[in-house]
Amino acid sequence: MAQPVTLFAWAIPAWDSESPVDHTWVTSYDNRIHGYPTITEVVGAHQFFWYSWGSFHAVGGTPSNPDGSLGQQPADPAVAQCLVRPNLDSRTSSLARGTIYHYGVDGVCHQLANQVLYASGLGSGQPMTVHKARGYLLSSFIYGTYGLQHTAWSSKVASCTSQQLTAGPARPEGLRMAQDETLPEADEFEKRAMALLAGQPAKLSRLLQLRSEVQQFAARAWPGSGQPGAVALNARNQELIDEAARLLGPDDFRKLFGADPGARVNLVDPHIANSAGDIPPPKQR
Repeated sequence: MAQPVTLFAWAIPAWDSESPVDHTWVTSYDNRIHGYPTITEVVGAHQFFWYSWGSFHAVGGTPSNPDGSLGQQPADPAVAQCLVRPNLDSRTSSLARGTIYHYGVDGVCHQLANQVLYASGLGSGQPMTVHKARGYLLSSFIYGTYGLQHTAWSSKVASCTSQQLTAGPARPEGLRMAQDETLPEADEFEKRAMALLAGQPAKLSRLLQLRSEVQQFAARAWPGSGQPGAVALNARNQELIDEAARLLGPDDFRKLFGADPGARVNLVDPHIANSAGDIPPPKQR
């Protein structure tokens, strides 16, 4: 294991100020202390900036989180760089996409930031995630913690670490150690749902079944040769979120997702979706 560095996760409001969603990214430096104004200066300082399907941002900050900090945790820098290449724009470099190959289809910025942060959990602790970001529970409901390319992600982890992961048999989102014959541990969304709905087992069962169906549906190939646009993806996502609202009811939906049922939620930024080049994913090593 390389000498650990501290990874920092950040947030700013997403493109649509009416949507309760933050954009997230990761750095190897604390931008509250070193607010490098350009990616050139980041590179010159021998630091790392992971775009995570966004633009370069010198600092973070949201209405409820003035400096935008989502946390920090030691990580293996070699693994983080292997999982997702830093200092390269995800829109133009396939190496900077991890296994979120197609923005809005395989996942959004939350899932790609989590892929970088996976390198913070190779010791005895759990990997850090951007779960404090607004809209995270909504995006993880649809895209999971690390995106919908489950097989590619498990292969990526295996190629960058000594861990051999396989897709969990019961949860398409879950990954477990290959030698572990138990079911994969519930992810963040499931843990929150199980805690909230502990006294409502039937509703919990229906919600987790809906989530499984949502992820299977979201992972399907779209008809035609081209990738769907942001409008189509946001409409699809909104329909799936609305279905969860109908199942849960207003109070439980607010408690679980931190958003009002019926609110328009745009997880996919059209500016990013429209500027992303159609680059074939890199071959797995």
